[in-house]
Amino acid sequence: MNEEKNLKEEVKEIDFDEIIAKYDKESAYRRIAGPIGRFIAVLAILFSLFHLYTAFAGVLPAQIQRSVHLTFALVLAYLLYPAKKNMPRNKMHWSDICLAALGAVVGLYISFNYEALIYRAGEQTTLDIIVAWAAVLLVLEATRRVVGLPIVIIASTFLLYAKFGPYMPGFLNHRGYSLSRIASHMYYTTEGILGIPIGVSSTFIFLFILFGSFLDKTGIGRFFIDLANSIAGKAVGGPAKVSVLSSALTGTISGSSVANTVGTGSFTIPLMKSLGYKPEFAGAVEAAASTGGQIMPPIMGAAAFLMVEFIGVPYITIAKAAVIPAILYFTGIWIMVDLEARKTGLKGLEGDKLPKFTKIMVQRGYLLLPIVAIVYFLVNGATPIKAALYGIIISVVAGAVRKETRLNLKSLLEALESGAKSALGVAIACASAGIIVGTVTLTGLGLKLGNGLVSLAGGNLLLTLVFTMITSLILGMGAPTTANYIITSTIAAPAIMKLGVPALAAHMFTFYFGIVADVTPPVALAAFAGSAIAGGNPLKTGVNASKIAIAAFIIPYMFVFNTQILMINTTFSSVIMIIATSLIGMFGIGAAMEGFFFTHVNKIHRVILFISGLLCIYPGAYSDIIGIVIIAASFAFLRVKSKKQVNQLSKNEGESL
Repeated sequence: MNEEKNLKEEVKEIDFDEIIAKYDKESAYRRIAGPIGRFIAVLAILFSLFHLYTAFAGVLPAQIQRSVHLTFALVLAYLLYPAKKNMPRNKMHWSDICLAALGAVVGLYISFNYEALIYRAGEQTTLDIIVAWAAVLLVLEATRRVVGLPIVIIASTFLLYAKFGPYMPGFLNHRGYSLSRIASHMYYTTEGILGIPIGVSSTFIFLFILFGSFLDKTGIGRFFIDLANSIAGKAVGGPAKVSVLSSALTGTISGSSVANTVGTGSFTIPLMKSLGYKPEFAGAVEAAASTGGQIMPPIMGAAAFLMVEFIGVPYITIAKAAVIPAILYFTGIWIMVDLEARKTGLKGLEGDKLPKFTKIMVQRGYLLLPIVAIVYFLVNGATPIKAALYGIIISVVAGAVRKETRLNLKSLLEALESGAKSALGVAIACASAGIIVGTVTLTGLGLKLGNGLVSLAGGNLLLTLVFTMITSLILGMGAPTTANYIITSTIAAPAIMKLGVPALAAHMFTFYFGIVADVTPPVALAAFAGSAIAGGNPLKTGVNASKIAIAAFIIPYMFVFNTQILMINTTFSSVIMIIATSLIGMFGIGAAMEGFFFTHVNKIHRVILFISGLLCIYPGAYSDIIGIVIIAASFAFLRVKSKKQVNQLSKNEGESL
């Protein structure tokens, strides 16, 4: 009883909203009461209703749909996010109201002048150019407030490159463009701000974020934690395994690594600490598992929906391709957690304190219906827009089964409001990334950088992949996953494809490393959020998270060299064999990283296990056989060694008595 009381008191002392706001810039918005607060809430609700209407009645012409989406995003961004960190978050500054109004004018300019702008395409008036530059500047400032300064610096650099091309060295040189041409290209075509990124944001992404918001209101987050507890709570290292399971499940409704870490970590991290896990390990487990939520089908991170448009394949193909990598990723974390628990002698939770699986499924299993329905609709050929719309409707209907999960009018409005606010970060990031993509299409920079990357790597695929990984990890220090993916997929993915890699594998590679940046020091935001809850050292937590998430650094290389892992041109028997050998490989790698299997493993043996694990994951029958034989022999040797140590210990204890 005392332990439970202390645990509850520890959780109460943690300010979770403050942690999210600190490490997830998109969550650091104003919370204003009174008429202004209600006005913002109404705008957010209208934002969601607009997308529900277009999903039901049909999407508007591209530039109108996207410009209306941008209008809502700009207005809400300036009303919700103050210009400086130290400005009060319960008051509105007059300058923000002015900028929000200007954002509305600029955003709606295209909608109200749509036909006229089409007729004078390429011959914009002075007013058109002024509005276009105002849009560019408003997007950049909104990005600084909502997403962060790094992506603004990158986008601004690309704009300068478009202007000062003649002064660039070597292959970067181009003829340069006038300010009016740049402005026109960035705002009045579908290749700049209103390009593919914000097009996907204004259709697929927004609706899936809204779907997650509705699911959250039904209490599915708590259901996932209870379900994970019932499955893994009693196991060795139970709370850590609960963290892995619940984060994997919650990842289907949360697109933010930090929000996922804080959401499930608020329960799992204090519980892990109470059973003896070090704070740095507890925070790292939650961060690594929560970050993996973005690669977990059926509902993946926002960047996965961008991939649909970038490579022109159905979303279900991408979700299917992500299945084996996701299994390997979470299995890798599970193995690491299990070995750490056995090494340190940590037990699971007491069975009588855990919820019963059967009881949970009977009482709340229906909450899974919306997720099952979305998978069904996608598999049967529905568009992501329709699948998300049906999912939202079914979540409301399913929630009505029991009183405690039923959504009343207040809950429905709150879901609409929170969904719109959650989508702001992605919308603004996509608009800003559109400036980068617009520069690439205007100047031909993508082809030049792609050729430069291949040339720098000497035409070597492995080196090209390493350079791409480093680029993604560096970008991930300041850019969100969505913007990171847009940039690297525009510049690096074509270079990888040029070396004979299928488009899906090349784009999945950039997608993965854009996500892994959240647990990679020195700027590992998800790990830092976990350390804030655990009360541990942020850098140590980040290092531990990288170690636990080691699979995420290996798997992308493996599916580039063996595309069957992505279910490309494969058979059912091949998939089973790939999963089996890869899981054995993950055991080897996990034991190597933890330095433990039955007993402690020395450094030389750890290196052997790590290489053997890689051989099992690497494509090829010979590599699989060699890897499996070495791992099996190693584990047998370690088992015998462990028994000898136990017998010797027992003998010593007997002699001392």
